Amino acid sequence: MKLFTKCQAETRRLIWTIGVMFSLVLIFQYFELPFGIFIPSLFPSVKVPLVEESKENGDLLPNHKIIDHNNSSIYNASNSNDTYLTQLNDTRISGSTPKESLDFEKHNKTDVDHGKINTTNSSFSVGSPPQDNSNTSLVVKKESPEPVHTELKQKGKTSSTNTAPKITKKPETPVLDVYSVSDMNKLLVKSQASYYSVIPKWPSATERELQAVTLQIENAPIVKNDPKLYAPLYRNVSIFKRSYELMEQTLKIYIYKEGDRPILHTPVLTGIYASEGWFMKQLENNRQFVTKNPRKAHMFYLPFSSRMLEETLYVVDSHSHKNLIQFLKNYLDIIATKYPYWNRTGGADHFLVACHDWAPSETKQYMGKCIRALCNADVKEGFVFGKDVSLPETYVHSPKDVLRNIGGKPASKRSTLAFFAGSMHGYVRPILLQHWENKDPDMKIFGKLPRKKGNKVYVNYMKSSKYCICAKGYEVNSPRVVEAIFYDCVPVIISDNFVPPFLEVLNWESFAVFVPEKDIPNLKNILVSISDRKYRRLQMMVKKVQKHFLWNPKPVKYDIFHMILHSIWYNRLHQIRPM
Repeated sequence: MKLFTKCQAETRRLIWTIGVMFSLVLIFQYFELPFGIFIPSLFPSVKVPLVEESKENGDLLPNHKIIDHNNSSIYNASNSNDTYLTQLNDTRISGSTPKESLDFEKHNKTDVDHGKINTTNSSFSVGSPPQDNSNTSLVVKKESPEPVHTELKQKGKTSSTNTAPKITKKPETPVLDVYSVSDMNKLLVKSQASYYSVIPKWPSATERELQAVTLQIENAPIVKNDPKLYAPLYRNVSIFKRSYELMEQTLKIYIYKEGDRPILHTPVLTGIYASEGWFMKQLENNRQFVTKNPRKAHMFYLPFSSRMLEETLYVVDSHSHKNLIQFLKNYLDIIATKYPYWNRTGGADHFLVACHDWAPSETKQYMGKCIRALCNADVKEGFVFGKDVSLPETYVHSPKDVLRNIGGKPASKRSTLAFFAGSMHGYVRPILLQHWENKDPDMKIFGKLPRKKGNKVYVNYMKSSKYCICAKGYEVNSPRVVEAIFYDCVPVIISDNFVPPFLEVLNWESFAVFVPEKDIPNLKNILVSISDRKYRRLQMMVKKVQKHFLWNPKPVKYDIFHMILHSIWYNRLHQIRPM
């Protein structure tokens, strides 16, 4: 009897102990697991909520469905919880939390369960790209007549955040002192074959359209003979042609109207930063690509001028850009508060076009997830292959006659081997002059030439030289690259880590020469070693690629306006999740 009583006591103690431990585990899991859910995490048959498309307004809004991972069947579900709308806005993508999302994670706790699905890659590159098996999850939304904003109105106040949803892991970039064009080509292919994108907080009909477009580009018909596109100029002429055609048929851009002049909506059409102004002007006047309905937009344009930002706000000799960066942040706060689109992707479907040297550093903090078209396209200064775009720097002297003096002498009449003239900006140009100024009659290397009417001396040298030296100044970019092409002169680019414009489309080594900065003392030998036959082919290719670098009073097919737009479009497609 005593033994039986003792066994009962021991059993009660054991049950009590197990109950306490289970309660502690429940409490621990409530505070530690995402969204406080414990029980569903114990079972593998977790159900992943999906959103269903609303036919009324084009955005994907819920009558949510649930997928069972075990049998892939789909169930209709409903939820009348009054807090569901708030839960939708707060829901984020599960998985490892990037540093920039920590505050977002702390602020957003909901009772929505997370399941996981495997995703695969989509790439326009030739060959089969590796697959990305990273886990993501989709989110439940409550049915609503309007796209849901991520700015939460609580207690009469609007809370907005520029924090994006989860970004999948970037391709690892090797750290090199100097990136050759060959290295850049490899990085570009790797970035396009690796899934790198922000996963939107909720899907949209326009994103589904882009998913369909990517499949069409992957299956582009082979282009054999196209009189407008000379195949050796391009990395893949078939893919470029199909992508360009689909851009013309599909792409719609919404331009934000907010923002005060002169920093916003003020295109500057002259000088070395004219690219951003000409693009702004021609896009704002465009009816083919621009839509007034943001719900129909595939991309969103932030129409600020990096040149006017500097001229308007920079305090001379202050050596501080904080007020310029703050201006951009305030502008984004207005956009994020008024519209749902920025917060849906953290800006991944937004783009900017900026040519000032400071633009990369000024936009890095708050616009880093946007597609940035930058003249200062430096691998070592944050340029992201597969996302950012190298913007051609074009020196426009006269907006009324932008194509004056185009062209130059034929190859047989170009008597000068190489030409350079310019101010001594940066460290490369003084080295160039140290080795070659007045050292060799074949090498016309000068400092700044006397300015005469029409800059005729400079232009005549470019028109009569075989090779035009494009040496970096303070930054990697130089208007001489486009100037050389403008005057039928083969560009010789001496600028380590400079990403050439339209690299995702053009085969730059077919019409340009790249010389590492360390090889400046051997510059003439490098140029002389190029056979006459190869030089003539290089110059012929310069003439054929020229149309891609010309501003026209009104945009024409394949000109610089359309090429910039295509690069932005093309990079956006590579960030779209496959179907």
